[in-house]
Amino acid sequence: MTHLVVVGASLAGLRAVEAVRRDGFDGEVTLVGAEEHLPYDRPPLSKEYLSAEECPDPRYREEETFAGDLDVELVLGTPASELDTTARTVTVGERTLSYDGLVIATGAHARALPGTEGIEGVHTVRTLDDAIALRAALRGGARRLTVVGAGFIGSEVAAVGRTLGLEVTILEALETPLARAVGERMGRALTHLHRRHGTEVRTGVAVEEVLAENGRVTGVRLGDGSRVDSDVLVVGIGARPATDWLEGSGLTIDDGVVADETLAAAPGVYVAGDIARWPNALFSDVAGGTMRLEHWTSAADQGGRAARHAVDPSSAKPYETVPYFWSDWYDGRVQFVGIAAGDHVEVVAGDDAEGGPFTAIYRAGDRIVGALAVDMPAEVMKYRRLIGGRKTWDDALELAEQRRQQREAKKAQQGAST
Repeated sequence: MTHLVVVGASLAGLRAVEAVRRDGFDGEVTLVGAEEHLPYDRPPLSKEYLSAEECPDPRYREEETFAGDLDVELVLGTPASELDTTARTVTVGERTLSYDGLVIATGAHARALPGTEGIEGVHTVRTLDDAIALRAALRGGARRLTVVGAGFIGSEVAAVGRTLGLEVTILEALETPLARAVGERMGRALTHLHRRHGTEVRTGVAVEEVLAENGRVTGVRLGDGSRVDSDVLVVGIGARPATDWLEGSGLTIDDGVVADETLAAAPGVYVAGDIARWPNALFSDVAGGTMRLEHWTSAADQGGRAARHAVDPSSAKPYETVPYFWSDWYDGRVQFVGIAAGDHVEVVAGDDAEGGPFTAIYRAGDRIVGALAVDMPAEVMKYRRLIGGRKTWDDALELAEQRRQQREAKKAQQGAST
């Protein structure tokens, strides 16, 4: 093994090169990125980057670190355009890179709303350039923000808009926002957070037309004929894996690149991050099939694992994980571990009627498979350990009771001290 190529200068790509260098790999390493920017942290782009008074620097490392400490060749500003798994080559612009091991971590692209091309004031939030443009728009005298899509990215942007004093409307095609991500009941609970902070949420509505004057957005017309005026329109309707360049490569493409349990997609080729679709054995008896995650923690874990397997395929082991993500809304935090599958969800702390604080757990058969917490950060990771250990629903209820008693004891102690 003499040359590792990592395509995708994202978190997964960065963790890939860090992992093999940390393990002592002394061969050649090349990191390819479509953007001109050095690898940067994406989660803050829809949170702190938009809301902070001083614009933060989201880069993970300085350029000198890549050439020095990591001894990595950076090929930035040009996307990979072709993969030949037989010849083991990747085409990047005018260059053809030969590899012994390859990690694909090209992530995903934000989905666009049809009919918005070239209209000023319409934004997606996926890249640093997207965030730079949206930050300027939100702080450039705008009064009304409309967000299409009540997913986590759209909700974060909506929360920032309210924090900055804008009138904010969220438009969601589903009757219950986030129902696919957290279930119907918890989707309703999270919607309360928006309404509690003065954000209007309209559900079961479809955007029929984006309205513009002189090339600039003025609002949207909905399927029922009503109009929502807007100075800034943010489209948060999900992302699609960046797999176009892999057509004809021989890899199996199905809403991502399909891999085996070790993240191998072909001999010498491994996948990581938003693009990876693999069988997560931890939930095979619950959800079955394959899983693709768009989470920061999964990208970081998979990047290191995929690179180690690419450098030494004989050491490859199945990769399983308990998914984890967080989302910052207004002055609070939403956290989720596991999967929102199964046959029952139960609130075990707090009250979800007004959006929190609360903790809820998810059951599939006799197992705990998920947990959601709103403004209860000490709770969710304890359930993550149970999920990872394939513990039972009774184990989860026992933990919930222990945590309740601990909170009551702490509250009593605080009361006595005052």
